[in-house]
Amino acid sequence: MYIKKLILKDFRSYKNKEFLFSDGLNILVGKNAQGKTNALEAIFFAIIGKSFKTSKEKEVINLQSEHGYIRAEIAKRFREVEIELFFDKIHKKTIKIDGISIKKIGELMGCANAVFFSPDELKLVKESPEERRRFMNIDISQTNKRYFYLIGRYEKVLANRNKLLKSSNDINVIKDTIEIWDRALSELAEKIATERKIFIEELSPFAKLAHQYISSGKEEIEIVYKSSFDSDYAKNMFKYLQKNLEKDFKLGYTSVGVHRDDLDIYLNGIEVKDYGSQGQQRTVALSMKLAELEIIKNRIGEYPILLLDDVFSELDQDRRKKLLKFTSKTQTIITCTDLSEEIKNANIISIKKDDH
Repeated sequence: MYIKKLILKDFRSYKNKEFLFSDGLNILVGKNAQGKTNALEAIFFAIIGKSFKTSKEKEVINLQSEHGYIRAEIAKRFREVEIELFFDKIHKKTIKIDGISIKKIGELMGCANAVFFSPDELKLVKESPEERRRFMNIDISQTNKRYFYLIGRYEKVLANRNKLLKSSNDINVIKDTIEIWDRALSELAEKIATERKIFIEELSPFAKLAHQYISSGKEEIEIVYKSSFDSDYAKNMFKYLQKNLEKDFKLGYTSVGVHRDDLDIYLNGIEVKDYGSQGQQRTVALSMKLAELEIIKNRIGEYPILLLDDVFSELDQDRRKKLLKFTSKTQTIITCTDLSEEIKNANIISIKKDDH
């Protein structure tokens, strides 16, 4: 699949801009702070329904306007799809697919697919477990709507349980009611954990191959899903929640579940989060993102759109060449400040703030 056209109106720095992309390599080139990343954000927003930069959606509207707009025209293997997003500083955003409004963001999942990477994605390896859970949730949801809705239901049940934990100063008042939430939460957690384990089992060999290619086979990556419970997730989680109710009551929140699960990532048997160099961490994060391409291809039959933000500045010449060769099988949109000699046969789009 590939994005053919992107139209932005009052989105970030863009007042009115149209982009035309080729189905191969596309380069957005320009000085810093010209709006290159904003264009990638708009593509990601149209496909995922969320920004990778902010959770406050009103921030994407141009400061001089009350409204914003994105239109993405995407060619897939068997059909074309048009996605429109309308932003308003007062009301919630609205989304249309082929001119028809959707009521739930879950309806957007799978209409198109994208993988995004920037130097900031180092946090996938280096920072909190929340970043790694977000990575899994976004990627699995793109090819599995059931998972997307499971996450939504789990978060609602979790919020209700946490609210109940804070609702009284007497634990005996909530004991009977909380069992209902414990059981529901445990059953949902098992389904989510199962999907995550399947995903990581698929991801690991692809990430290993991508990493060996980019790093010239000098290091071997291993990714392991770090689950709260190794077996019988629902049964053991329910038992834990019941047994440790007093602990959770004092904390005021649920201390175990898939919202606490994580990934362990190793290079040659050493945990890269704590002991890897910044260069190693960056290459691992990139390898995991490139592995997403293969998983999505396996699951839906075509490669997703690859968005790479300022990635060349962090790679040496050899790795830039290898990255371009690796990504030649899919539409790739790269932002950069200068055209390096490795870039050939690309659709070059010059970005200048004055042209917005």
